Amino acid sequence: MSTRAVSRLQVASRIAAGVFGGYAFTWGFIALGVGVLFAAGMPFHDAEALSFIVGFLVFLTMFCWAFAAGSVTRVWLVLAGGGALMAGVASLVQRALL
Repeated sequence: MSTRAVSRLQVASRIAAGVFGGYAFTWGFIALGVGVLFAAGMPFHDAEALSFIVGFLVFLTMFCWAFAAGSVTRVWLVLAGGGALMAGVASLVQRALL
């Protein structure tokens, strides 16, 4: 593969990681945030609103980090793995509340 093809592939992977991995990470963060804040006694809609507001900043940070990090593999592992982990924990928290 030429340097130009590798470079394009890395850029495309970083864009996909920033958009889709950032979305997965943010979705897990928001789900976990709502569950934990509600379990801590905050009214549901307040917990939801606060999680969404902070989630916007989390998505922006993760999207920018996807381009600043040194390794594309690490970006995918952190974003997709972290999102899946937080979503799993959020599911356990929400199941415990019901």
